[in-house]
Amino acid sequence: MAQTNVNIRIDEGLKREFDELCQDLGLTMTAAFTVFAKTAVRRQRIPFEISRDIPNSETIAAIEEVQAMKKDPSLGKAYTDVDTMMKELLA
Repeated sequence: MAQTNVNIRIDEGLKREFDELCQDLGLTMTAAFTVFAKTAVRRQRIPFEISRDIPNSETIAAIEEVQAMKKDPSLGKAYTDVDTMMKELLA
């Protein structure tokens, strides 16, 4: 089977980390991408779940706090000017 090149643009740090992982697994990055491509073609889908990150309990609590503040303005202060907000926060 004839071979061809595929160019992929990726963050430098991510590439380095992925290369280290592949080496630890005894693979080249080319072999890892080939495994991914073959699995995707065989299954006719991305071979893993792609989803949004699920927020942890602290983030959920912060979101709920903001939602409560939007419903009841007495729970927090709204700003229309970032400079004013920063002055008050740093005071």
